[in-house]
Amino acid sequence: MIHAIRAVSQQLANPLFEKAKDLVSWMGAIQAQDYNMCKWATGIRLKSSTISDIERALGKGEILRTHIMRPTWHLITAEDICWMLELCREKIKAASASRDKYLEISEKLFARTTDLIAKMLEGNNHLTRRQIADNLNRAGIKTDTSRMIHFMYRAEAEGIVCSGADKEKQQTYALISERIKSVKTLNKDEALATLATKYFQSHSPACLYDFNWWSGLSISDCRRAIYLIDSDLIKEKTSSASILFTHNSLDIKSTFVDCICLLPSFDEFLISYKNRDAVININDQCKAFTKNGIFHPTVMHNGKITGTWNRTISRNTAEITISLFDKKLKIDTELLEKAKNKYLSFISLAKQ
Repeated sequence: MIHAIRAVSQQLANPLFEKAKDLVSWMGAIQAQDYNMCKWATGIRLKSSTISDIERALGKGEILRTHIMRPTWHLITAEDICWMLELCREKIKAASASRDKYLEISEKLFARTTDLIAKMLEGNNHLTRRQIADNLNRAGIKTDTSRMIHFMYRAEAEGIVCSGADKEKQQTYALISERIKSVKTLNKDEALATLATKYFQSHSPACLYDFNWWSGLSISDCRRAIYLIDSDLIKEKTSSASILFTHNSLDIKSTFVDCICLLPSFDEFLISYKNRDAVININDQCKAFTKNGIFHPTVMHNGKITGTWNRTISRNTAEITISLFDKKLKIDTELLEKAKNKYLSFISLAKQ
């Protein structure tokens, strides 16, 4: 039943939320490596939405995109960004330390670039990475050989910048201090407990090692986080680990309904667990994600990953192609059409 409970916890079956910021807050964070697909990762978990609704939430700064856990791109809420950065900052910086040294980026240079970036973004001046790079080049700072990626990465880690409003369909950066109205501060234990609460309410059932993988925090910090919310969790021992459920997981059987979802690439349903055997056959995993971390768009049927999908867009229409892992698998065509139409309505296109 793990797969079905996860489908409900992750808001893929019986979604509870109408607004993007409420959904992202519930999830804690949503992987956002693919910018367009992360919009669908949010939209698919809402009762009803269009891509314009998600883009509006991003434009207004209700939800933000930045490097945070593991660390990689995530969507998080404006209310959560500061305390989450404080909790994850040193891990984020450590992840790029060796490459920083190879690129001859010193702490002194980082301090200079973050100061310059902050000044050029003042006054709600949202700029693309290319525009920021051009300004740094004019200041005599070389931004080639991937240095620019590291300059922005550090500026994010230090809590200086995050995503801005799109400019002519291009992503921009903006000052965090100008994107959020108030800063929520938590001490370390409060932050650990809050992050664990968000993870297990939205991803349960899961184990310590799943939370460790998702958060990128040390195993000791993860153990501490789980200890802090112990009374909110139910433990079930297996041969390999203790699986943790939230108390409301006990009601899942009565609320679960049949569903098919066309999940985006890099979706939380797969990527946020260290072990994915409960939701996808071991022999099929190579078809859903690669060893070097590329996660394909997948078909989820009642909590099980049963295939992949892709789209072909032409003018104002789109065609969706489904590839099931088991060609003999019988799938409810009505539910499949409903899943296709939900995606097409989200991107505001008709089916061919």
